[in-house]
Amino acid sequence: MPVLHDYVSIVEAAAVLGVHWETVKRLCREGRIRAEKVHNKWLIHKDNLREFATNYNEHHRGKRKKGF
Repeated sequence: MPVLHDYVSIVEAAAVLGVHWETVKRLCREGRIRAEKVHNKWLIHKDNLREFATNYNEHHRGKRKKGF
C-alpha cells in the first residue's frame, strides 16, 4: 500500500471543495486546512479535508453578483 494513499494534493482538494487551487493553498498556509508541506508541495490527509469540507461555506466568496 502506498504511503501517500490517504493524502490528496492541492489540485485534488480544490476539485472536492469546488474552489481554485490557489484558494486551497492559501487555506493551508493560514492553517485553516490541516496539511503538511513536503518540499514545495502541500499534502492534505483525506480525513482533514473531509472535516474541513463539512464546515466550509466560502465557496461563493469573491464571485461577482450578476447585475451592477
